[in-house]
Amino acid sequence: VQLQASGGGLVQAGGSLRLSCAASGRTISNLDMGWFRQTPGGDRDFVAAMRMRGGRIFYSDSVKGRFAVAQDNAKNTMFLQMNNLKPEDTAVYYCAADRWGHQRIGVSSTSTDAYDIWGQGTLVTVSS
Repeated sequence: VQLQASGGGLVQAGGSLRLSCAASGRTISNLDMGWFRQTPGGDRDFVAAMRMRGGRIFYSDSVKGRFAVAQDNAKNTMFLQMNNLKPEDTAVYYCAADRWGHQRIGVSSTSTDAYDIWGQGTLVTVSS
């Protein structure tokens, strides 16, 4: 499976963006998926995750109530709707897939270790 992230850009604080993660090579409807972000020199931090088994969705505390994950199975694409953006949301955003079932054996959805397929990243810049 390959992932292609897009939709990043420059937006003013308080604005919105929708990121897309288009998958090819395998349907994502039965995969656990996630979004992470990374600033220069920083770690790749958890943003959101969507568990296919049970349909559970998780968010980091920093984005809860502002970001929303969705999936369009017909387009084999996952989305991250980002509202009320803040300058501290500025980062490169990555989508990821858990192809080998790490989360089914207990690896946390919030850990980068739970994912083995990564998109190339899309830059989001929020100006104040």
